[in-house]
Amino acid sequence: MAAKKRMEGMIRCSANYAPLTPISFLERSAVVYRDRPSVVYGDVAYTWGETRRRCVKLASALDGLGVSRGDVVAALVPNIPAMYELHFGVPMAGAVLCTLNIRHDSAMVSVLLKHSEAKIVFVDSQFLNIMLGAFDILSKSMMKLPSLIVIQDGPEISSSVSYTNTATRHLEYEHLVASGKLDFEVRWPEDEWDPISLNYTSGTTSDPKGVIYSHRGAFLNSLAAALLNEMQSMPVYLWCVPMFHCNGWCLTWGIAAQGGTNICLRNVTAEGIFENVARHKVTHMGGAPTILNMIVNAQASLRRSLPGKVMVMTGGAPPPSEVLFRMEALGFGVTHSYGLTETYGPGTVCTWKPEWDSLAPEARAKIKARQGLHHLGLEEVDVKNPVTMETVPSDAKAMGEVMFRGNTVMNGYFKDTKATETAFKGGWLRSGDLGVKHPDGYIELKDRAKDIIISGGENISTIEVESTLFAHPAILEAAVVGRPDDHWGETPCAFVKLKDGCKVTKEEIIKYCRANLPHYMAPKTIVFADLPKTSTGKTQKFVLREKAKAMGSLTRKVDSKL
Repeated sequence: MAAKKRMEGMIRCSANYAPLTPISFLERSAVVYRDRPSVVYGDVAYTWGETRRRCVKLASALDGLGVSRGDVVAALVPNIPAMYELHFGVPMAGAVLCTLNIRHDSAMVSVLLKHSEAKIVFVDSQFLNIMLGAFDILSKSMMKLPSLIVIQDGPEISSSVSYTNTATRHLEYEHLVASGKLDFEVRWPEDEWDPISLNYTSGTTSDPKGVIYSHRGAFLNSLAAALLNEMQSMPVYLWCVPMFHCNGWCLTWGIAAQGGTNICLRNVTAEGIFENVARHKVTHMGGAPTILNMIVNAQASLRRSLPGKVMVMTGGAPPPSEVLFRMEALGFGVTHSYGLTETYGPGTVCTWKPEWDSLAPEARAKIKARQGLHHLGLEEVDVKNPVTMETVPSDAKAMGEVMFRGNTVMNGYFKDTKATETAFKGGWLRSGDLGVKHPDGYIELKDRAKDIIISGGENISTIEVESTLFAHPAILEAAVVGRPDDHWGETPCAFVKLKDGCKVTKEEIIKYCRANLPHYMAPKTIVFADLPKTSTGKTQKFVLREKAKAMGSLTRKVDSKL
């Protein structure tokens, strides 16, 4: 192989090379958009100039607490201004931000604090009891406890909080920020591959893994996320996606890049969404299909007319066509993205083509429910045979595993080289999702590999069955899993939640499905129940699978009646 020819005259130096990092977004916006609103939360409002000053002081204060390069700083905080500031203040101190799911209990928080080796922990006062419970568990393991910083979102911490562990000293967030110095020298990454954050997978499996994001990946995915949302400068973004989930799909940093306004929402409700959209003239928001479902099923009394078209990025689970159709009817524009914690959140986008505008509404919604193609930050997404690594035919039928490669794929799993090597086997990130490729190259998910139902040798996509159920006028939510079946091996079992005031029998739902699906795909069991969810809106199918299994196996006799 011929030696690489180097062009004479090239010099790599600070004049033409700097490690990519989202910190640069804040530095620029603090000048360009100095007096424009950066973060709004109820009556609290900051400008970009103020946000940068607060983040520099936060970084300085962390340095004063002994935080050095590579240390992990954890946060158990909802979507409030402090959580936004941590996304810049922590990396500006050279540290790694580890945002924890606010729905975790003390036991899970203690596991993640121990695994992440967090040196400092920020906690919102609402979750202080959970954190103190985690500290109690950690104190029994002879581990040195992290320093605790409490964020008081309100006049004072609830008097019900008891400090059971006298060794737990804590500081208050605003006092900490005030103690920082404005002349602190920001610690820029020495290498753009240095870690910026540690994100634990959402817990749809019992063994969450710590996914490492780099400054480079975060920089690229932030810009890609802003682009795929078609964000112009100064967008107004409503925070419905938890900032603890993939760093808010990287839009914590992406909004800063565009000099936008972050509208913080502590608790996500339909009323809160409509009220904030109207009040702040929101241009963009995001949310799992659960959030979309909440919007389209909101009572008429809670709805407000939209100030303009509001672009919504959805992902986390494939949105049912019916929900997409109804969102558009309300005046929302929906962009469907897909990704994993391991791809910094959004990795693909179903880029819309003008020629689809003339299609019937149902046909448009079905196309929009596809996952599309990789965004500009990634190199490639493909659907491959997981054994041979050959690409499946683009016929919308042949199923394979969805795989990614490119610059917005994680660095690896923290302290788990074996799991990292398995995930990257063959030079691609294996998603564990099954999908097909359409003739136009767009991909469409059919199921998680572990969720596919194999009935009498036929593969049944639970997503397809769920989409049919969602289209029923009485059904609010639905999730389908396999139930053991003496004759077929397993058959679809649908867990269904009805809309308020609606009545329908199990037999009517089965009849409806048989009229709209091939008979073998129609559920043979219907269960009316609330669906267990992760904090990011994903249905916890492993819980439902256990419930279906506990029902026992369907017999041929029951099957013949249906």
